[in-house]
Amino acid sequence: FHLAGIRLAPKETLKIPVLFMPAEMKIYKAVVVIHVMRENGENWPYEVTAESNTDLNRNVTVAENGETQGILWIYPINGTPEAPQQKSVVIRCEARQRVEQREELLLIGVMPGASALPDAGNSAVINTEESSNTPEVTDGSFATVEFLYEMQYQSDEIKSQLESLVGMQLVQKEWDTESRIVTLIFNVVFAPCKPMRNEATLVIQCTAGGLWKFPLVFIATEPEVDDVINIEAVGLNKESIVGFKLTSQTR
Repeated sequence: FHLAGIRLAPKETLKIPVLFMPAEMKIYKAVVVIHVMRENGENWPYEVTAESNTDLNRNVTVAENGETQGILWIYPINGTPEAPQQKSVVIRCEARQRVEQREELLLIGVMPGASALPDAGNSAVINTEESSNTPEVTDGSFATVEFLYEMQYQSDEIKSQLESLVGMQLVQKEWDTESRIVTLIFNVVFAPCKPMRNEATLVIQCTAGGLWKFPLVFIATEPEVDDVINIEAVGLNKESIVGFKLTSQTR
């Protein structure tokens, strides 16, 4: 869109609306350019020459006499579409036990071809240090499409509780070229040490564009009874004592 003739008083703030409504799961790029000129049509006396700073040359418009006619602010915009909220995946295990199960996650609308991820600092970029893998789909024209994934937690407390109890690894990927649906098969390991119910989110990003979030619910049920302790009374109003050992699994 193009806005012209907007007057701004000194120190006044101008809000510029940006609407993003993606039609496909791919990266969209745009640039917002703000061009400011004096209301009276006069130029700034500062002259921009070939020897001037490169950034300065790029961010001004110059009149015929070499004076500065206008100032430019250029804002690149990277749009990453996000899929609708997915259905929760529940992983259930008895406390002090270990469960290992496979989960099939469907990514709908993946686009072929590859493009670079947005620049670092963009909130849509997955933290590759925490990503377990960067697998490639090796199916014809989709060979360069990669997926990054990581677990995100609602708080640091939940992260500290789940991080050492949960393992997730991508073991298989399938591509349906007609429906453009990618199936990622993850192996999930959950080994809780006590009863709990916590939530996390598996975030998957495609380098060709698109973000999918899968809510995960980890439920640890009560463990089985370790043993039954029988105490026989030696008589009325007399104490009977039974001893048993408890071993801590941590320091």
